[in-house]
Amino acid sequence: QVRVVESGGGLVQAGGSLRLSCAASGSVFSINAMAWYRQAPGKQRELVAGITSGGTTNYADSVKGRFTISRGNAKNTVYLQMNSLKPEDTAVYYCVASRTGLDYWGQGTQVTVSS
Repeated sequence: QVRVVESGGGLVQAGGSLRLSCAASGSVFSINAMAWYRQAPGKQRELVAGITSGGTTNYADSVKGRFTISRGNAKNTVYLQMNSLKPEDTAVYYCVASRTGLDYWGQGTQVTVSS
């Protein structure tokens, strides 16, 4: 099993920054990608950013140029640096660790951006 834990959410004013952290533990030997998703009230969960074990990244168009996903020194740790935050970025942010055929989700962390 794999346990995924997010941290770093909070309340910030528009234009501000936050850094989310995610750590996967347990049977992580075959994790080949990690990603951040978000879900706003009344909306579907959407991909924000992802990173493979090889370092390839991808971003939703809505966050390109503002958010950066990166890997930590510890294996299976990822960060999401969020700059120039907008009220529409308000959502619960989830981290997911993936191996072939299986996804492991965290509990989520709330990000609220006030206007």
